[in-house]
Amino acid sequence: MNNIRRKTKQVMCGNVPIGGDAPISIQSMPTTSTKDIKSTVKQILELENAGCEIIRVSVMDSEDASAIKEIKKQIHIPLVADIHFDYRLALESIENGIDKLRINPGNIGSIERVKKVVEMAKPRNIPIRIGINSGSVHKKILEKYNRNSYSTRHGR
Repeated sequence: MNNIRRKTKQVMCGNVPIGGDAPISIQSMPTTSTKDIKSTVKQILELENAGCEIIRVSVMDSEDASAIKEIKKQIHIPLVADIHFDYRLALESIENGIDKLRINPGNIGSIERVKKVVEMAKPRNIPIRIGINSGSVHKKILEKYNRNSYSTRHGR
């Protein structure tokens, strides 16, 4: 196994450094629906006690985005919003105090929508992780590189 780390720029997720020379942080996700604040906080606190340093929650709708504000009040580690399909959920998550975003530009629409998210996150120093999977890559691009959804998802 190759133990050499690729050089990256360090960013902060709340009070946890990511990238650069920072140690690799332990991250996880609760299995609850984010809008179920009580159950989500319970799982996050259990994960904190087990050593989790960053937590990511799914933001599937406006109710999930609204829950972020209350969840943040009850936990002690940075919170990441995993945005699904609607850039407005990213904007709501930012307004509710999220520490970091994970977006898939192929799922949230146009470059203008991505720019709106960046314009709102940047002055607040909220890092954005761009995650792309084959399900959001246009079929013509997959064909151009002789890939199908299965082979791209499984590194083939």
